[in-house]
Amino acid sequence: MQRILSTQLSAHVGETVRIAGWIHRRRLLKSVAFLILRDAAGLTQIVVSEKAARAQLETLPEETTVTVVGTVTAEPSAPGGVEITSPVIEALTDPAEPAPFDLYRPDLRASLPTMLDHAPVALRHPKLAATHRISAAAVGGFRTALEAMSFVEIHTPKIVGTATESGANVFKLDYFGRPAYLAQSPQLYKQMMVGVFERVYEVGPVFRAEPSDTARHLASYTSLDAEMGFIEDHRDVIAACHATVGGMLAGIHASAGPSLELLDVTMPALTEKPVVVHFADVLEMISKATGQDVTAEPDLAPAHERWIGEWALREHGSDFVFVEGYPTAHRAFYTHPDPERPGYSRAIDLIFRGLELVSGGQRLHRHADYVRTLTARGESDLSAYSGYLDAMRYGMPPHGGFAFGLERFMARLLDVPNVRQVALFPRDLHRLSP
Repeated sequence: MQRILSTQLSAHVGETVRIAGWIHRRRLLKSVAFLILRDAAGLTQIVVSEKAARAQLETLPEETTVTVVGTVTAEPSAPGGVEITSPVIEALTDPAEPAPFDLYRPDLRASLPTMLDHAPVALRHPKLAATHRISAAAVGGFRTALEAMSFVEIHTPKIVGTATESGANVFKLDYFGRPAYLAQSPQLYKQMMVGVFERVYEVGPVFRAEPSDTARHLASYTSLDAEMGFIEDHRDVIAACHATVGGMLAGIHASAGPSLELLDVTMPALTEKPVVVHFADVLEMISKATGQDVTAEPDLAPAHERWIGEWALREHGSDFVFVEGYPTAHRAFYTHPDPERPGYSRAIDLIFRGLELVSGGQRLHRHADYVRTLTARGESDLSAYSGYLDAMRYGMPPHGGFAFGLERFMARLLDVPNVRQVALFPRDLHRLSP
């Protein structure tokens, strides 16, 4: 008999079926016992009234995996409106050891460190599993949106020979006797691949050896990257990023409805057209609103991000706002300056509910500009950039792109205070297992 999932039971009322999963909870009453079975799709209530089956159930603690054959019976009060009666239960493993916490409770009653220490078990909780179903749907929407715009998925190296983006914050490793590093981002590679496919994207891990022990930093996270060629300026990047975020939200709606409901998620507001404001204007608005002059600030502080996020929601009804024109001196070497506003660039950030989510913008694309910029920033030996600069030497179109961390997006979407709550097995200053 072929196994079916809990969500399929309502189509088989009156039939004998086979289901399988984990014992989520047992309720052993005097006259009857109830077994709540958990599978990948949800929960099933099983009524155990026969003495032999009840005696067997009493020996099988929560989290033991079992298979159950029984009759599907309509019961409005049961999960999905049906339950299994006259069950035959078969254990698929030895009785499970007691879990460190009760997985059957509506919320997991454990501290975050305890949950992370026991992540293989904690992630079985329906609410934690729902978090990662939403995350998977977001990535699916990311891919769907970009492929609809003719982007090609690529997979770039995660072990690199030089620390070209920021030498201080990389993980070093021994690569067959030679020094190597874990990649901080696919930035340079995705720019090179614009010379092949014009439009590329990647979903993959990146590694940051930043000694930051905060609720918003991880040493390894999943980066969602995109890069596109033949653009007019950074506004084309903003348009593509806006459409991509819309595709991610649509993908979540389409694929993760039950998970959204279980977690009571308030989906963010995204306007039809992107809300865009210049960096200098942001500081001017904040200065006027607070009476504190911040117009000379080189970047947006977290308080500034929160302020402009609240402004975008209040004035434009959007949980997302693009900030353009960050000072060139405080952006990466490949950032294209704004020819109309000296000192400012064509860099962008996307602020999501008051938190920087996306960084990107237009890049330099002429070889001579790279040589001049790198030299001006103190790079006397450009051999570390040879492959990258070759792409520019042999002809690259005006291009730009964006990138953001999946975990940071999820933390903001679900309104949780710590990014570790939405990472499967987070890596930070202190955690290297499980």
